Amino acid sequence: MNAPLQPASLRPTLTLLIAAPRGFCAGVDRAIEIVERALEKYGAPVYVRHEIVHNRYVVEGLKAKGAVFVEELDEVPDDMPVVFSAHGVPKSVPAEAERRKLLYVDATCPLVSKVHRQAERQLEKKRHILFIGHSGHPEVIGTMGQVPEGQMTLVESVEDIERLPFTTQDELSYLTQTTLSVDDTAEIIAALEARFPQIQGPKAEDICYATSNRQAAVKRIAPASDLVLVIGSPNSSNSLRLVEVAERLGANARLIQRADEIEPEWLDGVGTLGLTAGASAPEILVREVVERISQWRDVHEQTIKAAEEKMVFKLPRQLTDPD
Repeated sequence: MNAPLQPASLRPTLTLLIAAPRGFCAGVDRAIEIVERALEKYGAPVYVRHEIVHNRYVVEGLKAKGAVFVEELDEVPDDMPVVFSAHGVPKSVPAEAERRKLLYVDATCPLVSKVHRQAERQLEKKRHILFIGHSGHPEVIGTMGQVPEGQMTLVESVEDIERLPFTTQDELSYLTQTTLSVDDTAEIIAALEARFPQIQGPKAEDICYATSNRQAAVKRIAPASDLVLVIGSPNSSNSLRLVEVAERLGANARLIQRADEIEPEWLDGVGTLGLTAGASAPEILVREVVERISQWRDVHEQTIKAAEEKMVFKLPRQLTDPD
């Protein structure tokens, strides 16, 4: 239901705390540019296996340019180029593409690829890998698909650790999904190390800089906010974690995909509103939300910064080298 636009003089004041950093990370920027460059180089259609990033606005925009999104390679015609999503894929996927002689471009985030390489190194050292992540997430499926079946065990919670069939004599290591809750993951790692003192972890944490920075920014705005809005998709792990972070700090929090989901009654009793966006949500959606709220309230914006981000990832050579 749309409330009527009020004259500026009648709108109550609202303090809007906008988290920074927010929105697109370097891996998402790179993945989107890969699809756009592939369309320029090969012409439409270009097929994309799985959503390139978890954001409906982004996916629909790429569809309008000629991208065709599919779930499996058997949906891709033999003579068409295909892009693998930023979340990464099991080794079986590029192997199938090569078997079919498909032209493929891998848009896997380099920070996810780093975890894949770590998994291979742990396998070489004959260590069983305990992978901390969320069952069914594309990144988890892709990472677990880097090693033979039975060489990696998924751990989703502290409770899962109690049921693990290993002992202090087993060679073990752990890795993590890149988009997890920083606090939850620290708790799980502590429990793993308490039960298995011999376990080996990565030299640097696997949770990516963008996930950590966005959670840190929410921690800055949530305690002062009566309501926190997180722009992101329901299947976006990092966006869901931002909602959880805000709620743990006592704020009422809601996940939204677009501004038109916001109802005016959400702002009843709200003097300070927090706003952020998951790593797959473009800044245009943030401004869209500000414009909608400004229909009902006299908005005073404040940017609350937790970190600076200057990360940029190179594009695949096949899209940058001349033919």
